[in-house]
Amino acid sequence: MADTKTETIDFTVMYATHRAFRRDLRRLAAAVADGRAAAPEVRAGWDNFNHQLHNHHSVEDAALWPQVAEKVTSRPDDQRLLEEMEAEHAELGPRLDAVDAALKAGSPDLAAHVDELSTVMDHHFKHEEDSALPLIQDVLVPAEWKKFGLANASALGVKGVAVYIPWVLDGASPQEQREFLGAFPPPVKVANKLLWQRQYAKKGLFTS
Repeated sequence: MADTKTETIDFTVMYATHRAFRRDLRRLAAAVADGRAAAPEVRAGWDNFNHQLHNHHSVEDAALWPQVAEKVTSRPDDQRLLEEMEAEHAELGPRLDAVDAALKAGSPDLAAHVDELSTVMDHHFKHEEDSALPLIQDVLVPAEWKKFGLANASALGVKGVAVYIPWVLDGASPQEQREFLGAFPPPVKVANKLLWQRQYAKKGLFTS
């Protein structure tokens, strides 16, 4: 058990990122239903989604779950939860590949593959939000959580962060935008307002 903490971890960025993934799959499903799946903007939106999800889970596996595992060596239930997180990450791989292949082939099964991916992804996110985040709150301190955030930024790189920030903000309410940007240093908010937001908007992801 971790020592009694005086600070709590702020999961705003995690929840906002999950919200962006869910939003993108809704947009993809709508594009498929409208017969727009072959549009370049839809493919670009899917490629970005795929990239963001791969990065998100790769960094969790490398920089988050190992930190938690070190704290729960004598807690078998929590160890099983971490094994479930790993297994759920693995389950997403074939679903992502199926959607990608169906998009490229113009398959009539595309809608079904998107629906299956959405179901599996949403189950994983809900499980993580309901069970894994409380465990993280219990065993990690904010400085340890920050290591995960810094690892994510490092994996994305400067160019990647310039896409990630406005991508998460896309479609968010004003309050959600304020809360998300409030988790970053002030220069991030300035760069997003002056440059990143416009660059991202030009991509027109999922529009056509």
